[in-house]
Amino acid sequence: MADPTRIWTAALIVIGDEILSGRTQDKNIAQIASWLNVQGIRLREVRVVPDVADAIVEAVNALRARNDYLFTTGGIGPTHDDITVDSIAQALDVDVVVHPQARAVLDAYYETRGGLTEARLRMARVPQGANLIENRMSGAPGIRLGNIFIMAGVPHITAGMLESLTGTLEGGLPLLSRTIGCWVAESEIADLLGRTEKAHDGCQIGSYPFFRDGRTGANFVIRSTDPAALDACTGDLTRALEEGGWPVTDGGI
Repeated sequence: MADPTRIWTAALIVIGDEILSGRTQDKNIAQIASWLNVQGIRLREVRVVPDVADAIVEAVNALRARNDYLFTTGGIGPTHDDITVDSIAQALDVDVVVHPQARAVLDAYYETRGGLTEARLRMARVPQGANLIENRMSGAPGIRLGNIFIMAGVPHITAGMLESLTGTLEGGLPLLSRTIGCWVAESEIADLLGRTEKAHDGCQIGSYPFFRDGRTGANFVIRSTDPAALDACTGDLTRALEEGGWPVTDGGI
């Protein structure tokens, strides 16, 4: 029987010069993190790397070694700078091959769109031994090799790939959260936050300060996999803040 207390972890590598240049704003981190949480998997770290083979290889080998799963986004299109597949194959020391099922999918997709050119055929290339992740949006599939998931950089295509993976990954309990807020400088209540978190095993309290309308405030996010523990910690923190003279807004300010 699986250990219900085990924490399953994932890392994400965002690949693309356009992200690092600021020309494109990444939207995949938030959607992948949210999706993973529902699967009972924590996104532990994210690295953004350029379209450079050595950088991709180093990131893949570093992050897959210390996480249960590794996701990548970007660099799997038809152009010369789409080098993710080759770089991951290099990291794993396997060959790159044309996946017959991917070729068939692309052939069917492009039959009425000008045919399967050499450039488009690049999107059927996978590290040897890989399986496909279904992509209903644009034909070109994602790639799964063991616990590595190679996905598109375009957010709505990534979303479709995540949908096809839903329920297929082994994970633990989803991380639940509650948010409360009040008008207080977090430095005034740092000790109170620490004491409350320490008193509730299995709960974490994150503090997120802000300055609005000339006033200082903070929102507090309480997280736990246990609903009862989450409620107890939220209740205790709410009472402690209000007893200190700081009225609490449920749901945050």
